[in-house]
Amino acid sequence: MAPLDRLDTQILTLLQQDASLPVRTLAERVHSSPATVQRRVAQLRESGVLLKQVALVDRRKVGRALTAFVSVELDKQNDALLRAFEQRMLAEDDVQACYEVSGEFDFLLIVNAPSMEHYHAFTRAVFSSNNNVRNFKSTFAMHCAKFETAVPLV
Repeated sequence: MAPLDRLDTQILTLLQQDASLPVRTLAERVHSSPATVQRRVAQLRESGVLLKQVALVDRRKVGRALTAFVSVELDKQNDALLRAFEQRMLAEDDVQACYEVSGEFDFLLIVNAPSMEHYHAFTRAVFSSNNNVRNFKSTFAMHCAKFETAVPLV
């Protein structure tokens, strides 16, 4: 895909603020035609720049108050084992994010759970020896001062 131009970044900025905006409203706000905006949004989707449009849910209000940042060290590492761990994390509803990282650990996970008991059961099921995990370290969120999903485009 060609580099993003001013119109693309304006459209993406607005969609990151409110993905439910109708094409007509987007077009008015970026001073373009609805057809142009609709075509640009389609191009942004096709190119993979625009991944998906979602609703953000307050995790606490739906019973997921516990957030843990989990550093995971695998016992053995090779391409197949790294991919297998990633696939396992993709299948876990409690895992909100899974990053392969450099340093002492191999992965950093963000896990949301309804309770400490649930998190404990999660760790037993997911980090047992049959999943190639040597060690894991949990850090629990006490307070969240900032949580953003928007990517700055300027």
